[in-house]
Amino acid sequence: MTIKIRLPGGVLKVKQRYELRRREHKGEVPVWQFGKYFVIWWPSTIPDRPSRSSNTDEELEMNLPSSGEST
Repeated sequence: MTIKIRLPGGVLKVKQRYELRRREHKGEVPVWQFGKYFVIWWPSTIPDRPSRSSNTDEELEMNLPSSGEST
């Protein structure tokens, strides 16, 4: 039962815990809990879905060069 309300500046969503996305669960967007429901604000400045071309934090950490010197 997801309720989406489009407002100027973003989208207000009401969901139950099992419906939360990873980004909502991790707190990357503002989330408030009222009983068993969660109210999520997705501002229009944050894309609803991350682009496939963007790297995740894990990918960036794996690609960092090591700090040790190689000989």
